[in-house]
Amino acid sequence: MSVQRIDARHPSEVARQVERLVRDGHRSFVVCLVDGGGMLDQERLGAARYAAGLQSKVELGAETPVAVAAAR
Repeated sequence: MSVQRIDARHPSEVARQVERLVRDGHRSFVVCLVDGGGMLDQERLGAARYAAGLQSKVELGAETPVAVAAAR
């Protein structure tokens, strides 16, 4: 199964996105950076890990492309 990229900006949106993907059977996630690894990214990572559950793999990944981040 492929790794799912999570690019939602707010922790609550991250949790909803991960919950939806978990229901579809996904168990591996990469949370894209939006804050250069800062506090917001850490909060988003925590929300993703909580929503994904213990059997899932969740990690921080590469930054969201500038065009995508600017569109938000």
